[in-house]
Amino acid sequence: MNLYLKSISELSKMLDDKKISSYELTEYFLKRIKKYNKKINAFISIDENKSMEFAKIADIDIRNKNKNILTGIPIAHKDLFCTKDFLTTCGSKMLSNFKPPYDATVVKKLANKGMVPLGKTNMDEFAMGSTNETSFFGSVKNPWDFSRVPGGSSGGSAAAVASGMVTVSSGSDTGGSIRQPAAFCGLTGLKPTYGTVSRYGMIAYASSLDQGGVLARNAKDCAIIYDSIRGFDSNDSTTHNKEYNFSSKLYLDKDSAKDYSIGIPTNFIQNNLSSSLSKYFDIFIEDLKKLGFKIKDVELPIDKITIPAYYIIASSEASSNLSRYDGVKYGHRSQKAENLNELYFNSRTEGFGHEVKKRIMIGTFSLSSGYYDENYLLALKLRRKVCEEFKKIFNDVDFLICPSSTDVAFKLGDNDKTPIDIYLSDMFTTPVNLAGLPAVSLPTNFYKNLPVGMQIIGNHFEEEKILNLANLYQENSIWHKEFPGELS
Repeated sequence: MNLYLKSISELSKMLDDKKISSYELTEYFLKRIKKYNKKINAFISIDENKSMEFAKIADIDIRNKNKNILTGIPIAHKDLFCTKDFLTTCGSKMLSNFKPPYDATVVKKLANKGMVPLGKTNMDEFAMGSTNETSFFGSVKNPWDFSRVPGGSSGGSAAAVASGMVTVSSGSDTGGSIRQPAAFCGLTGLKPTYGTVSRYGMIAYASSLDQGGVLARNAKDCAIIYDSIRGFDSNDSTTHNKEYNFSSKLYLDKDSAKDYSIGIPTNFIQNNLSSSLSKYFDIFIEDLKKLGFKIKDVELPIDKITIPAYYIIASSEASSNLSRYDGVKYGHRSQKAENLNELYFNSRTEGFGHEVKKRIMIGTFSLSSGYYDENYLLALKLRRKVCEEFKKIFNDVDFLICPSSTDVAFKLGDNDKTPIDIYLSDMFTTPVNLAGLPAVSLPTNFYKNLPVGMQIIGNHFEEEKILNLANLYQENSIWHKEFPGELS
């Protein structure tokens, strides 16, 4: 029985009908992890006994009819969400022995729904990377081609779902870290509106950009998880203290599609998309036209400013956030220090990897006296410009669409790509984070046996609309149902 292809709703019905227990379901996925994780390296930590304990509790709730749609369903958590039952390493030597005394709000909310945690997934160190090659625990392999990257920084979460080691996984998105891995691994990935999902217990990279979200095989599963993790949290002052309509019951059909318009930022895309993917974007547009949507060309004149603004803001905030890791209270402590200054210096030198050090240095320079105004302050002004351009567009159209990445998954250790090339691969995702908008990436085709992903961008708090569009597309396509043959 291919349970790894089942949706949350299908697995929940099987649990309702007593066709399987949560204990058996958890055991099934743990066996797949044991079988495939050595090849893929998607998980950093697993504790079978703890997972089975959660499953037993879920089975008791099911027997007592104290059940909701998520009770007994296994989930994996990206290893930057604090979990008191599992290590939380953030993919770094700095936190390789860190076991938090509490759960992140996202973890707690899903546990309260009865979900069963299987373990913590691999990631780029402190979420800094687009390939999942910066992890202290080694690179993650793309389930569609083990010689290629799964994307980053949520590459472990994406690879775990794409390989059928779990049905759904949490992720985080600072500049595309859910949507790009979703595109590379043939998944659906939701990055919500900034502030709709609590960041409490989510180890910070860039506080004004980080946002928790979900990776799954389809839009319906993303909607179910999002509905359970969204909402105000008194522990996170950046969460929105307002109610807005959201339904995980997706309802958009072809008859109502004609009432919606989709914007195509043609110049922005043509200037940055690889020629190999250009035709697949055109096919995606034609598919949406067939569903009845109105298509309009729009201007989005931001392609030259988003990457510089994003990396200056993100690196500056990282410089501040990561200053707490000094070898004193928790995390890696150097054994080669004879005084306090050496303790700080050696602990951070040994604990952080190359990419993290590089971004800390960029951020520290951008915030330094004499450079603050022409770097960080200018980046904030450019960010405001990005927000204003999106605001203009959403006065005219309901959605924006564009590719999730400039190309398909690239080779592990690709020496032809410079660091700048890697940063530029986030061209289509970083504007969404700068503006705090919601977006969903979904698989729309294949190029040379590798998934092609496109993203749907909505206005603030319009997760329901973008998930409805994604679901309607998936009801009329097959791409989200594809699975790597080698892992069947």
